Amino acid sequence: MSVEPADSARASLSTVAATPGQTKGAVATVVVSALIFFALLPLAKVQLAQRWAFIPIYESALVVSDAITAVLLFGQFGFLRSRAMLVLACGYLFTALAAAAHMLTFPGLFAPGGLLGAGPQSTAWLYMFWHGGFPLVVIAYAWLKNRRSETPRDRAWSEVLFAMAIAAVAACAFTVLATSGQDLLPPIMRGNQYTPAMIGVVSSTWVLSAVALVALWRQKPHTVIDLWLMVVMCAWIFDIGLSAVFNHGRFDVGFYSGRIYGLLAASFVLWLLLIENAMLYGRLATKTAELSAANKELDSFSYSVSHDLRAPLRAVDGFAQMLDEDYARQLDDEGRRLIGVVRSSAQRMSQLIDDLLQFSRLGRKELASERVDMAQVAREVAAEIAPGSAAIEIAQLPEANGDRSLLRQVWVNLIGNAVKYSSKTRNPRVEVGARAEGPTTMYWVRDNGAGFDMKFAAKLFGVFQRLHRPEEFPGTGVGLAIVQRVVTRHGGRIWAEAEPGKGACFYFTLPAAA
Repeated sequence: MSVEPADSARASLSTVAATPGQTKGAVATVVVSALIFFALLPLAKVQLAQRWAFIPIYESALVVSDAITAVLLFGQFGFLRSRAMLVLACGYLFTALAAAAHMLTFPGLFAPGGLLGAGPQSTAWLYMFWHGGFPLVVIAYAWLKNRRSETPRDRAWSEVLFAMAIAAVAACAFTVLATSGQDLLPPIMRGNQYTPAMIGVVSSTWVLSAVALVALWRQKPHTVIDLWLMVVMCAWIFDIGLSAVFNHGRFDVGFYSGRIYGLLAASFVLWLLLIENAMLYGRLATKTAELSAANKELDSFSYSVSHDLRAPLRAVDGFAQMLDEDYARQLDDEGRRLIGVVRSSAQRMSQLIDDLLQFSRLGRKELASERVDMAQVAREVAAEIAPGSAAIEIAQLPEANGDRSLLRQVWVNLIGNAVKYSSKTRNPRVEVGARAEGPTTMYWVRDNGAGFDMKFAAKLFGVFQRLHRPEEFPGTGVGLAIVQRVVTRHGGRIWAEAEPGKGACFYFTLPAAA
């Protein structure tokens, strides 16, 4: 079991419940789409001119739209680590690849029979696989979204790569089946017209879209992205209805209008995600102005704390020392004990102020960038902190890029803690190690000391939060908060594993040195 610092609230379109106003907007979009659908329905079989340029323009726009949507959804997964979001991103990537294959195999567009070894049935079957596959993905998304299925942070991007590979393999497999394996499938096209077998095939695809719509509706509460996915599935129902159910074949009114529905459906979620990103950027810009003003106020406050609080603390400690030295004979043991408590409390308060100031400065200090020999720094720190008090083993540590003074502070705090909390062990031992993990390096400091109960670990990285009493182990509870801030500012993360009486191990990652 391990613990990491608590994340801030992860609010996004996929986690925030839809407002009544957003619901009304989605319903209005569906109503308008339905009115247009029923208006076009009597004209669906009217034959129009064969505009060949329409196909590559429509399909290219569809591929780009779905690909960008997939990238944005993969980004949402990286942030939220929700497997439901990962599945949905795969669905959009699959549709982008399927649309590209559909365009390349379209007969008469790039070659008389289409590319990729296509035959007369290939394009129509690809359309069915494409329009049947995405609703299945939406059903899987609806099933997963309320089940809190989250990917561990360190495996998020490996799962993205795996999921992208699955989407690509699925698209390639369906393309091969529709081209090289088309003889295994019933014929659904005769020239540009549909065969009777088309009714059963397209009806199955149409039903899948309706089932996906119902699955989304049943999984409440509805988030904003759920709401617009329902709009997408309604548009898919209109798309399939016009271009494959109620029309006659290719290049009629249903063929053209249905595909326009499909393009709009593909764009709904993309528009939603782009609007969210724009709003987040605007909020970030506003917060960065507010943060600048807050930093100035914090500087003023820090000066006040440093100047105004230190003077009375020094006076308290000084007068208590004078009483202890000048009136020691007139005080009994209890009086001398109480003076000692006053002095130690004043000194502890002074140390708390120092640590608080150091913690506040870390957030404002500009990071220097240099190559840091982490092994050398760790050895220097070990020699200063515990000359002979504990067995400290330092393995070969990869170099890092960053601010040497701040990274040194990380080692000071982590090795210092390890030495401190193992000091009451018969044979105290501290191990410092590291290993490469792809684009990052993971470092660790392990001890065989007091450890701690993981159920209280939520306090671990908080300022002035401690898991042991000061009488057991001295300290102010700021050291790990400082470590977390330094590591985070260097683009890494920190977490811990421990067991009472069996020691603790603190891990942190940094981007691998170039």
